[in-house]
Amino acid sequence: MIVHEANRMRRLPPYLFTVVDGWKHEVREKGVNVIDFSMGNPDFSPPKHVVEAMREALDAPNIHRYSKFDGSVEIKFRKAISDWYKNRFNVNLDPETEVLPCIGTKEGIAHLSLAFMNYDDLALVPSPAYPVHFNGVIMAGGILYNIPLKEEAGYLPDFFSLPKETVRLSKLLFLSYPHNPTSATCDLGFYEKVVKWVSDKNIIVASDLAYSDFVLEGKRAHSLLEVKDARKYAIEFHTLSKSYSMAGWRVGFAVGNKEILASLAKTKSYCDFGLFRAVQMAATRALSGPQGYVTQIVKKYKKRVDLFVDGLNRIGWETKKPKATFYVWTRIPAKFSALTSMEFTELLLREVGIAVAPGTGFGEYGEGYVRFALVVNDAKIKEAVARLEKWLHVPD
Repeated sequence: MIVHEANRMRRLPPYLFTVVDGWKHEVREKGVNVIDFSMGNPDFSPPKHVVEAMREALDAPNIHRYSKFDGSVEIKFRKAISDWYKNRFNVNLDPETEVLPCIGTKEGIAHLSLAFMNYDDLALVPSPAYPVHFNGVIMAGGILYNIPLKEEAGYLPDFFSLPKETVRLSKLLFLSYPHNPTSATCDLGFYEKVVKWVSDKNIIVASDLAYSDFVLEGKRAHSLLEVKDARKYAIEFHTLSKSYSMAGWRVGFAVGNKEILASLAKTKSYCDFGLFRAVQMAATRALSGPQGYVTQIVKKYKKRVDLFVDGLNRIGWETKKPKATFYVWTRIPAKFSALTSMEFTELLLREVGIAVAPGTGFGEYGEGYVRFALVVNDAKIKEAVARLEKWLHVPD
């Protein structure tokens, strides 16, 4: 039998992180101790009270049955999300119509494109971006339009210079601040401009707010929904993966415009049965319980950022400190500027035993950069800097 993959799947760019995983396996097979900065996979344990809540939940009545919208566990979880948004951003949400739990935000974002994109619809995706922002559009059969994010512009997209015909055909706009991979931030004024710009257009705005707790310099992160009338056009995604180190639990949520969420919920209903109820109970405890854990891990990530970036600059790899997230986004050293980010990533892994994410894995405008995810301990960070110093200073 000849297997013919769907044409829309063939349009997808190679998932470069899978390629990097293959290289890591090859290098480790040769006995190299790889220091892995490639994936934003938190290495901290979740809060103890949340883990305990999961243990307790496993013995709760009916906990192993399918999730249902009107169940007591589900109602409490949506209420916890609503209360968390009120406490965090002073945004009031109706837990019945303006809150939708997701099996992680990656799933929710992918299903958003599936819910709304037709073959002749455009999605405006700032580039570089978290890969599902653009891959989800392509998998849904839509048309991708990249908006370049430039370092000199603070990695903020310029909507006003977009061609009128492009805007007319556009149905979705993705945003993400604090930004993955560049670590850029925005102020409330930027969101106000977004809402004003979209107010006379038929464009859904999807804000990915995964790193709202990880502002390392300056003021707090804002929610797009803090802006008056934003809810007319927008939804926002959030996750427990980073703030509570619950990445493998696959729990996130979308909030905002109830009509958009209803279509997203309809799409999800054909694809999944919702979150495991025990995870919802534990996630409720995470959002409604003490938040000191979040404060402490942000401090730990900030310490890692300072340690690593100060080290890079000391050895001659000029790098700016991120304003947010736990990522370091930096240009390939001038010594290797003739290489693509993918070529540099392979060279760095094979010669130094350090795994990073190539910039092009985040879209076409990520070329020339690599991303370090600081999800290893201080000792490994120091070792990585020492390896890099030795490697970078080898005579040509």
